[in-house]
Amino acid sequence: MQNRVRKICLSLPGASEKLSHGEPTFFVRKKVFAMLSDNHHNDGHVAVLIPLEPGEQAALIAANPKTYYYPKYVGVKGWVGIELDQIDDEDLAVHLHQAHKLIIQKR
Repeated sequence: MQNRVRKICLSLPGASEKLSHGEPTFFVRKKVFAMLSDNHHNDGHVAVLIPLEPGEQAALIAANPKTYYYPKYVGVKGWVGIELDQIDDEDLAVHLHQAHKLIIQKR
């Protein structure tokens, strides 16, 4: 499942990967746009964590709580967790592209 995320993330302009907090993390312009979470701290999630525009987090979680969740540590900053076994490649790619674009625009 991690390879799905890695393939999409590393296809994006300027993206790179390195370990951060023990998990593969994806950067653009030295800022994080996606983090893998493979049962991190035994939380039961095999997911990717991404930043969202303000207001999107609650809407996604309410619309589909099996796919999206409020992640520890970064949820308070508007990030969302996406369960990798609950999302297809096309929708996953859309989210990762949007996260990448969001981080680039913040600079």
